Amino acid sequence: MKFKLSLFIIMTALVLGGCKKSWLDVNTNPNTLTSSTPDFVFASGVNRTVAFLAPNENGSYFAGQWTQSNTYIISPSQFQYQINNTNFNWWDTWYDIMQDFQYVIDNGATQPFFKGPARIMKSYIMQQVVDVHGDAPYTEAFKGVGQLAPKFDDQKLIYEDLIKVLDTAITELRANPATTPQKGSDIVFAGNTTNWIRFANSLKLRILMRQSRVAGRDAYITAEINKANATTEGFLPAGTDVTANPGYVASTGKLNPVYENWGYNAAGGVQALARFPRPTTYLFNSLIATGDTFRLKRLAFPKGGEAANNAEIVSNYVGVPFGASSGYLAQNTSYLGPSIIKRGEFNRPMYLMLAAESFLNLAEAKQRYGAGVTLASTAQTYYETGVRESFRTTGATATYGADKATALLTSGKDLADWMASPDKLKAIWMQKWLALTNFNGLEAWSELRRTNFPPIPLSASAPAGSKPPVRLFYPNRESQTNPNVPTGIDVFNNRLFWDVD
Repeated sequence: MKFKLSLFIIMTALVLGGCKKSWLDVNTNPNTLTSSTPDFVFASGVNRTVAFLAPNENGSYFAGQWTQSNTYIISPSQFQYQINNTNFNWWDTWYDIMQDFQYVIDNGATQPFFKGPARIMKSYIMQQVVDVHGDAPYTEAFKGVGQLAPKFDDQKLIYEDLIKVLDTAITELRANPATTPQKGSDIVFAGNTTNWIRFANSLKLRILMRQSRVAGRDAYITAEINKANATTEGFLPAGTDVTANPGYVASTGKLNPVYENWGYNAAGGVQALARFPRPTTYLFNSLIATGDTFRLKRLAFPKGGEAANNAEIVSNYVGVPFGASSGYLAQNTSYLGPSIIKRGEFNRPMYLMLAAESFLNLAEAKQRYGAGVTLASTAQTYYETGVRESFRTTGATATYGADKATALLTSGKDLADWMASPDKLKAIWMQKWLALTNFNGLEAWSELRRTNFPPIPLSASAPAGSKPPVRLFYPNRESQTNPNVPTGIDVFNNRLFWDVD
C-alpha cells in the first residue's frame, strides 16, 4: 500500500509539474491563435477594409450623392447635422485594420512580398483618418503596450510621410516578387507587382492633389508627381480599377458586402436596408442637365426597384431631395442601381480606387501645373479618358454605352464637354463627383470639402442657419483613454489643412 501510495503521489506530481500553469489556466483560449502568418493577416486586413461600409455610406450622404427614403424616420446625425463624439466612430475600426497591416510589415521577413502591399494599404487608410479627423496618432501608433497614449502628429506631416512610405513600398515590391502560393492571399492584384506600384503612384497622386489649393505647395507637389510619373509602371491604366474579392459566395455573411447590406440576402430576398439609401434629386438633375441618362440608369434603378418594368423611362427615375423628411417613400423613389447591385450577382468585387479617379486627378494636375509636370498627355485627354472610365465602371462596354460617353464629351454642355466648359477645373471636379458616386462616398466628401464643388444643397431637415460638418469629432472612447487627444474641435468651422475655404 505504501508503495502504491508513493507511486500515485509521484505520478500526480509529474503530471501537474509537466502541465504547469497552462493545464489549469482557464483564461487561455485554446481556439485563439497567438500568432499568424503575414499572408493570412494581409488578406484579412484587405477584406475588412472593403467590408467597412460606414465611411462610403456616410460620405455619400455628406457629399450630397445619397439621402434616405421616408420609409424610415429621418436620421438626425446625417441630415440634421447632429454630430457628436459618439456617432461616426470609424476611428476604432480604421486603427484596428491598420494594426493588421502593421503586423504584416513587422513580421514580413518570411513572406517579404506582402510588406509593400501592407504599407500601401496602411497608407490608404491613414489618409482617410487624416481626411476625417486631421491630426492623429502616427509615429507613436501601433506599438501596443509600448505606447498606450501615443502623441497626435500634425496632419500635414503625416501626409508628407505617407508619400515616403509609398516610395518604400515600391522599393520593396520590386525587390520581393510574389511566389505562386502567396498570390492566392493577395485578393487585390493576385501578386501583380506592376499593378501594386501603379496603385501606390495613384494613391500618391490623390494625396498630392488633395493639397493642390494650399499656398506654397506647388513645387513639392509637382516634384512628387514627376517622380511618380518617371517610374516604369506609372499610374493606373484604363481598364484597371483597384478591387478586392476574397471569394464571395451565396452564404450569409459571405456575399459582397454592398450586395448583402443594401441589396439581397443569400436566398435573393430584398434586404430591409435596401429601402433606406436613395439617390438625390441633385444627382439626377445634374445627370439629366447634360443628357447623361446612361449613367443615371446604372447608378440607380427606377422607382419600384430592379423588378420594375420601366427602366428606360427617365421620368420613372425619382430622386429624393437631400434630407427631405417626408413625401418620398421607398416604393415611390429610385433604388441604388446596377452599377453596384444586381440580383444574383453576389460575388462582384469591392472597390478601393477607380481608374476614373486617377485619370481625373491627372487631368487636374496637368491643367493646374502645365509644363511643370512631365505628364505626357494633355489635360483634355486625361479628362476624357477619366469620363470614359467612369462609363466603363458603371457598365459601358466597347459595344454598349461607349457611344454615350462620346456623345456626352461632344455635347456642347458645360461641365461635360471639355471644349464647352469655361472653367476646366470645375468640369474635372464635377465629373469626379459623378464618377465616385456609389463607389467611394468618403472620397467624394473629401473632394467636395477641398473644392466646394459641386454646389450641393443643404439638407432640407437641417435647422435654419446650420452648416454641414467639415470634419468629424475624435471619438469619445479615444478621448477617455488617450490624454493627448486635441480638445476644442469645432466640426463645423475647424477646417483641415487642405480645406482652404
